[in-house]
Formats: sequence, C-alpha cells, structure tokens
Amino acid sequence: MMTQENYVKIKDLHAQGWTIKEIAEETGWHRTTVSDWLKNGPPPQRRVSEPSVMTDDWRGRIELLLEKWPRLQAVSIHNRLVADGFEGSYPTVVRAVRDIRGPRFRAAESVSVPIHTDPGEEAQFDFCDLSSWARRVGWNIPLVVFGMILSWSRWRMWWFTTSEDRQHTFEGMARFFDQVGGVPAVCRTDRMGALGRSQGRRFELHPPTVGFAAHHGIKITSCQAGDAKRKGKVERPFRSLQETFLPEVEADGVPAGLDELNRRAVVWLADRVHGVESRTTGETPIDRLAVERDFLGGLPRVRFDTDYVETRRVHNILPFVSIDANRYSVPPAALGHTVEIRRRVDSDRVEIRLAGRLIATHRLNAGRRVDVWDPEHRAAAEALALGWDTDRPDLRVIANDQPPVERLDLGGDYDVDDIDLADRYAITGDNGEVSA
Repeated sequence: MMTQENYVKIKDLHAQGWTIKEIAEETGWHRTTVSDWLKNGPPPQRRVSEPSVMTDDWRGRIELLLEKWPRLQAVSIHNRLVADGFEGSYPTVVRAVRDIRGPRFRAAESVSVPIHTDPGEEAQFDFCDLSSWARRVGWNIPLVVFGMILSWSRWRMWWFTTSEDRQHTFEGMARFFDQVGGVPAVCRTDRMGALGRSQGRRFELHPPTVGFAAHHGIKITSCQAGDAKRKGKVERPFRSLQETFLPEVEADGVPAGLDELNRRAVVWLADRVHGVESRTTGETPIDRLAVERDFLGGLPRVRFDTDYVETRRVHNILPFVSIDANRYSVPPAALGHTVEIRRRVDSDRVEIRLAGRLIATHRLNAGRRVDVWDPEHRAAAEALALGWDTDRPDLRVIANDQPPVERLDLGGDYDVDDIDLADRYAITGDNGEVSA
C-alpha cells in the first residue's frame, strides 16, 4: 500500500532529475502511479479513530438516570451530562439511550392527519393528574396541572394547582388570557363535568360556564366522546411535562411548594419551549405569538370573578358563621344577618362581608368542629355578654368608657295616688265633653 514515505522518496528522486521511468524502476511502482502522485499530490491520510467520548463512566450515568426515570428524554440526559463535563454531542447521547432503553415509540395503528387552525382561531385546555408524582416527592396534597395552548402559535401555559373544579378551570383560563394578551375565538376541551353535562353526543354547558364564555366573548366547545386526538395539541405536551420537566425538577431539588413549582415551570417553558424552533411549524412559539396576538380578541375590562362565593346566616345568639364544619367569628352586630363568604382560588384565607363591607378575615382551619375567634370579636362579644348580666354588677363591662349609672335607693315602698284624668283634662258632663 502506498504510504506517505513512498511519496517523499519519489519527490526527492524527481527533484534530483530522475525521470518517471527511472523512478518507477527504482521504487517498483507503475509509471502512471508515479506520474499521478507527482501531479496530484500525496495520497489521503488514513483516518485515525479517536477514542469515543461515550466512555463506560458516562454510559453508567445514563443507565442510572434511566433506571430512576425510565421515560426521561435524551435531551434532558444530555443537558445533565454536559453540566457535569460531558463533551460529546446530543446524537451521541441519543444513540446510547436507544441502545440502553430501545425506541420510545412504536408505529401507530392508524394514520392521522394534522388539523389546521388559523391564528386566533382556537386554544385547547385540559387537566393532568400528578398525584402519584406528588406522593413520590413527599407532598401530602392533591396535585394537578392545568394546561392551555394556542393551536396556531403553540404558545402554552402550565399552572400547577390542587383541584380541577369549575373555579380552578376558570382561573386557569383567565390566567392564560392575561399572559397571551387576548382571547381566541374558540376554547376546546373534553367533556369536563365541571363545565357541563353530556347528553348523548351533545354536551350542554352549565350556566356559570355560559356566563364565563359570554364575559370573554368566546365559544367553549368539547370533543366528541372517544375523539381525544381532536385536542392533541394540549395533551401531547403533558408527556413532555411528565418525561422531561418533572424529572429535571426532581433531580434539581424538590420545590418547597406550589409557588416555586409554578415559577420553575415559567422559566422552563421560556427556555425549552417558547424560544426553541418547533419541529411542526419551523418557528419559535414566541415569534408566532407576536403574530397571533393581533388576531386575538380583546381582554374584558373587568376580570372574571373566579373566587368561591357563598352566603351564610350568622347565628342569632352566637357571633359565628359555619364554614366546612368549623365556626368562625364575626362582630356581634352581625347576629342573625346573611353574610357573603369569599375565598380566592388556592388561598387559605376567607373573607366575610356584610352588605358589601368586609367585617372579618380568617385563615381556614384544617380541623373539624373548631371555633376560630378573632380577638377583637371575642372582646366585643364578652363585653356585651357581661354587660347584660345584671346579677353580677362586679363583672359588668361598660362600653365606650362611660361611667356606670347609679341606682336610686328610696329605702322602701311608697304608695302613689291614682291619677284623676277628669281633673287633668277638665272633663265635664256625662258625655265626656272637654271644657274650654
């Protein structure tokens, strides 16, 4: 095989004035080969294989990550390895992950066709239950995530919360509208019992849902039964949430609470989703949102009220109102009145209003049959209660720092003459005529 050393020797002989025939006879190479070397340069260097960056140590780390999170995506694994000093490329990690775990997806049973939507035409929303993840990380609370996405721009929002009732659904949609700066024409979801009632193929919205839609000027529609693919734009990102975001959150340290988890979600979506080119659209969601925002409807002038609101009647003797098997104090002046109880979504504080005026604020108690007092309410109630106790003048409390009223002791019983009405009113005659 021709080597670099052969070429150097041929060049030296040619420089000394040797003919191609003489060089061929000297080196044993054919005259055509010698001539080609002299015209076109040396032969290509043999490629020397470099040692692979995917060493046994890095491969072992990948195996540990997949053992702990079997559905973890290769992009998350590559990011963690790079943070630890890995110098290989993303395809190198992908090959190793596929070799260890195998392919993640299989061929679909049937062909599907993407559904086209125009800018501002539709948004999709749904909930995803994350209670199993919450238990695994030691959270003793129900955990769900509300997801909503603009179908054209693919701009999305995740909001982690504790319930998927009607108030939480309305609050999630209102937050999404605030973040994108407008409202789409249609909001699509599945047949959520919190929003409506199924009647065969029909889905009839509850009155509060109709009010929410009318307030924002939108149409809330549902998919047909068994047609989950119709809202696949919001469901598919939940897979990324469970396979990428939550494992990365867990690996970086479990958040202290829902507020921290939601803050991490905002940062993660901005870095890993909204600023990255979509494989479907070929553009970043943040750039497409800037275009789609002009096609969205305007936000209502007043934000929709998503608070829990109900009415209660205050006890007619005790200054308490009952909430979830506990009693919470109110000012004594509210006895027997009907009051409004208001609590914000995901808040542990309750506000009590009488005729639109805030009269009490309490933190909800997790127990049952507990009396929760406001110190001012208790002091006022005790003052009134003791003030009514005439048999215990030593315990009587005088309101407004007024001096006590002294009783007049006459020292015995006295007879009083009957009043003579005829003499007082100068009545004369049998017919009761009054004299002038």
